[in-house]
Amino acid sequence: MNKLLSSCRLALAGCVFAAGLAPAQAAEDPAKYPSKPIRFIVPFPPGGGNDTIARLVGQQMAASLGQQVPIDNRPGAAGALGAQLAANSPADGYTIFLAGVGSHGLNPNLAKKPLYDPVKDFDAVSLIASAPLLVVVHPSLPVKSVKELIALAKAKPGVINYASNGTGGSSHMAVELFDMMAGTKMTHIPYKGLAPALTELMAGEVQVMFSSAVAMLPQVKAGRLRAIAMTGNKRSPAIPDVPTVAEAGLKGYETGSWYGVVAPAGTPKYAIDRLSAEIIRITKSPQVTDRLVSEAVIPVGSTPAEFSAYIKSEIARWGKVIKQAKIQPS
Repeated sequence: MNKLLSSCRLALAGCVFAAGLAPAQAAEDPAKYPSKPIRFIVPFPPGGGNDTIARLVGQQMAASLGQQVPIDNRPGAAGALGAQLAANSPADGYTIFLAGVGSHGLNPNLAKKPLYDPVKDFDAVSLIASAPLLVVVHPSLPVKSVKELIALAKAKPGVINYASNGTGGSSHMAVELFDMMAGTKMTHIPYKGLAPALTELMAGEVQVMFSSAVAMLPQVKAGRLRAIAMTGNKRSPAIPDVPTVAEAGLKGYETGSWYGVVAPAGTPKYAIDRLSAEIIRITKSPQVTDRLVSEAVIPVGSTPAEFSAYIKSEIARWGKVIKQAKIQPS
């Protein structure tokens, strides 16, 4: 009996050992990637500039990859909640994240206890595009230029309210930089995404916003908002009559937003390379290029290495601005 029990124990131990050696799942054939839908996490609600860019690129990727690329909107904390979700997702090539200046440039400098590391927790895929922000005001505000906005803000400190798509995002920090350089003080009203902020702006609940031209241009053209400047270093072909902030009265001012794709750290290189190649092809296609340029967005398309270096440079750049502005992490 003792010999029989010993034999059973040995057999059982062998089975456990063999199971421990078995892989958690069968490795995917790189040549067959992707073999199922790729989730595209966007850290803002539907309807904003980030969502618009993600859907445009996602649709093109789905057509060429032969798999759906469903958009998963996860708003909150200026992109931090969506970024945390993406960072903790399986690194199997089937989750990608729409990174931006908020999630991968500002948040790391503004959070005392970051929910993720923008460099260590992600693998860069490709920078899709960059975009200067559009400075708009509600028609009821007696302002038609940057100089007039500065004069009014100085005459009535704290009275003018400005909207943003979340504390610590590009829209918020663009005005912080503006206030710092112009010597003004406007009151920040944060929202959970661009769409609700834009709704309140058009209703006149807030008076000013620096944000994505993608979502705001249609409202400007419809006369619901007044555009007074762009935050880039040159005028946009989409709205050539709108001057830059620098040429309109605040020399040296320049900022903007950007949109890129990253994946959870450890994603297979074959997946990163395939996704990067697709995004580069998409951003250089006439159909997408024309669409982006018409909405004041500059197509880029970069290699993983180039995008990785760009993310690191953005973290350093905004760190200096935040320190100079004496904004305390929270």
